[in-house]
Amino acid sequence: MRLLLLIPSLFTALLLASLPARAFDTRASSAYVLDVTTGTVLMEKNAEVPLPPASMSKLMTVTLLYEALADGRVTMSTPFGVSERAAAMGGSTMFLNRGDRPTVEDLIQGIVVQSGNDACVAVAEGLAGTEDSFARMMSDRARDLGMNNSSFGNSSGWPHPMQRMSMKDLAILARHIIVEFPDYYHYFSQTEYHYDGRAPDNRFNRNPLLDLGIGADGLKTGHTQEAGYGLVGSAKQGDRRIVFVISGMTSEKERADEAEAIVNWAFRQFTMKTTLKAGERVAEAPVWLGSVDTVGLVPAQDVALLIPAADREGISATINWNGPIAAPIAQGQELAEMVISREGLSDTVIPLFAEQGVGNAGFAKRLTVAAERVLALALGNDAPPAAIQPDPVTN
Repeated sequence: MRLLLLIPSLFTALLLASLPARAFDTRASSAYVLDVTTGTVLMEKNAEVPLPPASMSKLMTVTLLYEALADGRVTMSTPFGVSERAAAMGGSTMFLNRGDRPTVEDLIQGIVVQSGNDACVAVAEGLAGTEDSFARMMSDRARDLGMNNSSFGNSSGWPHPMQRMSMKDLAILARHIIVEFPDYYHYFSQTEYHYDGRAPDNRFNRNPLLDLGIGADGLKTGHTQEAGYGLVGSAKQGDRRIVFVISGMTSEKERADEAEAIVNWAFRQFTMKTTLKAGERVAEAPVWLGSVDTVGLVPAQDVALLIPAADREGISATINWNGPIAAPIAQGQELAEMVISREGLSDTVIPLFAEQGVGNAGFAKRLTVAAERVLALALGNDAPPAAIQPDPVTN
């Protein structure tokens, strides 16, 4: 069953008259922008197309290393060997030599700050024995995380026909790192590192946003001739955090300019508003053969919505449940979901729970309901009980 709510009053405190929300017309060939705090997708452009990710795929290598730290297989001081294969890697490196014994912490910084291809191979061989085995682990873990458009042929992002990721998958991975590994996240905002005094020209973090004062604190750039210039970025301002991914830019400058513009747009064109409080009744649903006829529906947590600035249209919210709901009902039992729709943004789905417990109806009531049911069938009227209109939701 379904109820429709119209919530125009939510916007009373949200109007910013001079800045109407607008879509962002990105120059990137593919892009994805996610408001992590509310789970709202702000932008999608070719976001589920598997593309060469270049060094942005190093985030999966780092993820597997972070997971090894989390479950105790390694510590920050665990040394890894450096094979001839690792030391021979070209491109961006931390200038490891055959026989070096860098620690896990060295290798994290070598990958995150220096984008070291040699560091990635050292991690792959140290965790899985061979880079091929590690690449299969990367592909398997991607599927576990819901990254359905990702596959890996190596640990570094070096061009390979199997090395593919979508922008949405990269955003899923970035959010996973931020949420699951907060103790290790600070490495992504580290601006320089060089192992053992080596590679002074490659010691700087390539993320162009870190020193701009806009809350940027990660994550990873990427570039190959095939992929163009890309960036998986994140920024936090106030209580909000965003993750964004862009790919296919034509130069470092274009990548930097586009990334900064996306961050500014995401924070300035949308505002976050707590629209419902935990335990606040938003509707009532009919109860079948209960001690009372209806049960209140409430969210378990405060509901924060992301609203386009100066959008003067109402928000539509639909409440869905399978009903009428049969007694008995336990307090806190999940009974329904509210789907909130805003123009230009992804829907927000909020589970709703029983405000109070409802016991079974007494014998007399059950007898009356049964009689009414028999009479309705005899008259050819077998409609379910009428839905109860919800309480208006205001703020």
